[in-house]
Amino acid sequence: MILFQFFLVLVMIVAAVSAAVFRDLMNSVIACALVSLMASIIFYFLQAPDVAMAEASIGAGLTTAIFILAIHRTAREEEEENEKAD
Repeated sequence: MILFQFFLVLVMIVAAVSAAVFRDLMNSVIACALVSLMASIIFYFLQAPDVAMAEASIGAGLTTAIFILAIHRTAREEEEENEKAD
């Protein structure tokens, strides 16, 4: 069981670092949703199902949906790349 929790924390750390490194904002949002999903699974294993449900619904669900809507209405990639190409 502890090995599985260690694996979840490792996936969470990798997703957090990749969210900071990705240039595409949609990939960053998906990585942030993965961090939140891993946190909710860890909360469940720590005997906190109410916190796990709140984290999954708000953190992974609602926040991700709001970020995706915001990215859809604005530019998907950072503006620096477009300026360098010109």
